[in-house]
Amino acid sequence: MTQHGDAVPVPLPAPDPDPDPAQSPVPAPGPDPVPGPVRSAVSAFSATYAADHPAEAADPHCLSPEESDRLLRGAPWKRFAVVGDSIAEGLGDPVPGYRTAPWADRTAEALRRVVPELTYLNLGMRGLTAGQVRADQAERAARFAPDLVAIVCGGNDLLLPGFSPEVLDKELDLLFARLAAPGRTLFAYALVNVAAAVPELRGGPLESGVAVLNQVTRAVAERYGAVVVEMYDHPAVADRDLYSADLVHASARGHAVSAAATVRALAAEFSTGSG
Repeated sequence: MTQHGDAVPVPLPAPDPDPDPAQSPVPAPGPDPVPGPVRSAVSAFSATYAADHPAEAADPHCLSPEESDRLLRGAPWKRFAVVGDSIAEGLGDPVPGYRTAPWADRTAEALRRVVPELTYLNLGMRGLTAGQVRADQAERAARFAPDLVAIVCGGNDLLLPGFSPEVLDKELDLLFARLAAPGRTLFAYALVNVAAAVPELRGGPLESGVAVLNQVTRAVAERYGAVVVEMYDHPAVADRDLYSADLVHASARGHAVSAAATVRALAAEFSTGSG
């Protein structure tokens, strides 16, 4: 995982700039615009990915490198920052057949395959409330001058005595306001409903708390034109292996599924010209 506070490129094979022939018209005869070595490197990477992570490669809720590249081709972002708590940091248990890589690192890797010059900074740190994220990370992230920012926090606020949705709204508003800027895309998450996979949690404080957190997050995101990656009722939300043993953090499969949903949401954002 990227060291927190450092913008460290993750080495990746060169991207294939051509659309998938099955999805695009056949080009007119002429020189092949993609050098053979580049095409071979991407094919080798894809083959290794499927062989090393068979469950992930077969998971309908995940994205193959080729699918991700098709979706993100033309992405405008070159500086990606993440602020937040342990979910931003990327905690989670391993799952056989899936890469042990957090959603944010996966998103950065996917972007870098199509934007090789992308720089990535993850400031996420476990245990922080929204106010602490704002105090500890907002200025550092702003100095990085990102054009894409993920804001992932608020879950720890639910654990505070006398939790107030109004106070959380104010803290998130201040955080979004500090990071919003012309030409910059912000995105956040409506978190998964773990109670869908754990019947004994249904109707309890965790389920209701996550619903309130998501409601506040969506409202603040709407004020700032931020993208919301909707995970609350994702089709895989009832799968127990989406979650780590603590039922708070995503498992390796959960990170893969979240990264795929993130790629889809970001692709929809820039393809509409609204980013």
